[in-house]
Amino acid sequence: MSDATYDRDYWEDRYSGHGGHGRGGLEASPHLIAEIARLEPGSALDAGCGTGTDTLWLAGQGWRVTAVDIAQNALETARARVQEIGAPVAERVHWQREDLTTWEPPAGGYTLVHSHYVHTDAPRPDLYRRLATAVAPGGTLLVVGHHPDGLHGDAAHAGHHGTQLTAQEVADLLDPGEWTVETADARVRTATVGDGREITLHDAVLRARRKTAR
Repeated sequence: MSDATYDRDYWEDRYSGHGGHGRGGLEASPHLIAEIARLEPGSALDAGCGTGTDTLWLAGQGWRVTAVDIAQNALETARARVQEIGAPVAERVHWQREDLTTWEPPAGGYTLVHSHYVHTDAPRPDLYRRLATAVAPGGTLLVVGHHPDGLHGDAAHAGHHGTQLTAQEVADLLDPGEWTVETADARVRTATVGDGREITLHDAVLRARRKTAR
């Protein structure tokens, strides 16, 4: 097991001078694009937004996004990227520095809560329960993580307790009386990394809809 500590210092260093790490590429997550394609844009929380790739895609689709990350370096890069795009996309995004290990998002505050490859030192059940609480009735929770079947080419993450999960682990945290699990998959895809290599990623994808009161 890795002894990496995913605290603020770790992420500030990781995003210092090489903002392409984490959610910092030029293309939004294919899982995000596929899973919310039929949703009407509303209010979204991008939890662990990195340098804003998914945030900018959401805002470009008409979502009003609260983009949260622990690293100020990541948020500064993200703000610069959105300013290059300009209004009205920039006007739809609120950047906010928060530590997901302790932050309590507003209950029922968002019609979409999105968490993609989030690595923290918080116990995962606590993290995902707090994110689920932030979903409004009728809203959607989308969690994407590294599936244990995959090797992801990052020695700092391999084997760490906070980096790998199955979709069923997240689904098991959701009360079936309050949630409908719509997707709980293990998926394989290829991606191109910074040096041009193609790697194979094994992803866990959970999409669930919070039931509305009867």
